Amino acid sequence: MKAAVYYEAGGPEVFRYEEVPDPHVVDDQVLVGVEAVSIEGGDTLARSGGELFVVPHIVGYQCAGTVLETGPKVLGLTVGDRVVTVGLDGSHAELRAVPEGFCWKIPDGVSTTEGACIPVAFGTAHDCLFEFGHLEAGQSVLVQAGASGVGIAAIQMAKHAGARVLATASRDDKLERLKVLGLDEGINYTTTDMVAEVRRLTGGQGVNVVLESVGGDNLQASVSCLAYRGYCVSIGDAGRGGAARVDVSTMRPNNLTLTGYFLGMELFMSPRARAVIAGILEDLAAGRIHAVVDRTFPLSEAAAAHAYIESRDAFGRVLLVP
Repeated sequence: MKAAVYYEAGGPEVFRYEEVPDPHVVDDQVLVGVEAVSIEGGDTLARSGGELFVVPHIVGYQCAGTVLETGPKVLGLTVGDRVVTVGLDGSHAELRAVPEGFCWKIPDGVSTTEGACIPVAFGTAHDCLFEFGHLEAGQSVLVQAGASGVGIAAIQMAKHAGARVLATASRDDKLERLKVLGLDEGINYTTTDMVAEVRRLTGGQGVNVVLESVGGDNLQASVSCLAYRGYCVSIGDAGRGGAARVDVSTMRPNNLTLTGYFLGMELFMSPRARAVIAGILEDLAAGRIHAVVDRTFPLSEAAAAHAYIESRDAFGRVLLVP
């Protein structure tokens, strides 16, 4: 099969488009013919500095396609099923072998391209808002990096839940586009003091929940945006600003909670998260949420696709098509 691989971590230019051995299924695995790869923020971080367990390395959490073969212990999937899959790596390729437990059938009425966008971004957003952020109707939420995949998911879900939704982005045009998806108040963090603006928009109280994906110094700023007994849920360091540090003494006066979150561990440890993602796919089929695709690149142009994501020009998902 063909795959986008690299031999050492680094910038997008490390990618090579090469022939590599086909994967083979064992036990509870299925072999998927990949039709769409959703590039996740973690994919770019892994490529730039993650550990390579094998060389050449195929990066990538998430992709969708059609089941071509099933292992002897597979019970719920058959050849021909359309599925979206997640894993620690291996999505940037024409074929992927993945355990059945990390696959979801794509409902009728949902394209494979749309399905490819769902588990990581929408599953993460849902858990951060409701399972760990305890968001309720009538409360307020601040979504950092609102134009990202997780951001776009969180804005829609929070609005449907009856929350007031604030979000940040680097450009006013992105904030305008987010209003169609449910954004109530946009904050351009390049021209506005984010903390001061959140306080102004909430009458000095702050928000009940912050979904924090930027990291670095922004994590402390996010904590400073919280209302009494608010929750900040940290999912990553997309801002690449170095180690994220918080002065815990700033959290005590208002009894604030800071939680770190990783969807992968939830999927490993509990069937709850798997069921949540299945429900989100049904919401997509019913039109209650929408996947937003910015651009599609051929798999052979993985370097260009990763560079485009890192330019911060993207609005929504960037896909690779083998």
